[in-house]
Amino acid sequence: MSKRTKDYQQTLDELQLQLAELNRWLRRNGKRVAVIFEGRDAAGKGGTIKRITESMDTRDYRIVALSKPTPAEATQWYFQRYISHLPAAGELVLFDRSWYNRAVVEPAMGFCTTEQTEAFLEHAPVFEKLLTDDGIVLIKYWLAVDQEEQEQRFKDRAKDPLKRWKLSPVDIAARKKYREIGRLRDTMIERTHTVNAPWFVVDFNDQKRGRINLIRHLLTQLPHHDEKIPAVKLDKLKHKPRSEDVTDKALWVPDSFGEKTNA
Repeated sequence: MSKRTKDYQQTLDELQLQLAELNRWLRRNGKRVAVIFEGRDAAGKGGTIKRITESMDTRDYRIVALSKPTPAEATQWYFQRYISHLPAAGELVLFDRSWYNRAVVEPAMGFCTTEQTEAFLEHAPVFEKLLTDDGIVLIKYWLAVDQEEQEQRFKDRAKDPLKRWKLSPVDIAARKKYREIGRLRDTMIERTHTVNAPWFVVDFNDQKRGRINLIRHLLTQLPHHDEKIPAVKLDKLKHKPRSEDVTDKALWVPDSFGEKTNA
């Protein structure tokens, strides 16, 4: 393991401890936090969310990554399907893409009209002010990646069978719209960057550096939250440790560790 990788992992471990303390603080104080992750395809949204939640209590956070609207949802008020996913008291919700699809992805791919995008840009700041006025902490990130780096990540995904699921037809089609997506992003930020719900842009050309910078920044955006995790003392067992005693060997899964997996 290289020194850079060791330093990254040590820093990440320290930040994840702070995130676990944040998790506990949210639960005890009933705060509601929603974090939006937007950015180009392959920017690193999913990986960053995974690192944020890795050491958190799974009962106190949710990851929201909605698929395309159903026919019924397509007839609803645009923000309607997102409302049920907003955080409850003591909860952290992480949006892997969000209502901002209407500002960038949908217009770039021709999934909505110019009028629909314009209406969204007018309504989004109003909608978000309602959320923050009600006490929800709303934090919005754009993960930035240059086209050359994005292309390399696409190639890596195409080569790896375990990562090909990340390449959707929309992702592949969007490769040809790098400049247009940048123009739409600029308009989105200009029209929806507000005091109560500002945008923050993070350089993700180096994913490890980007993750560290984003997590550190996220922790600074929340009130004092050093809710230390108390030590736990385990009493000594009063008997000799026992082994599992499921006697029917037919129920046990065969131990195949170390054997070669058939292709």
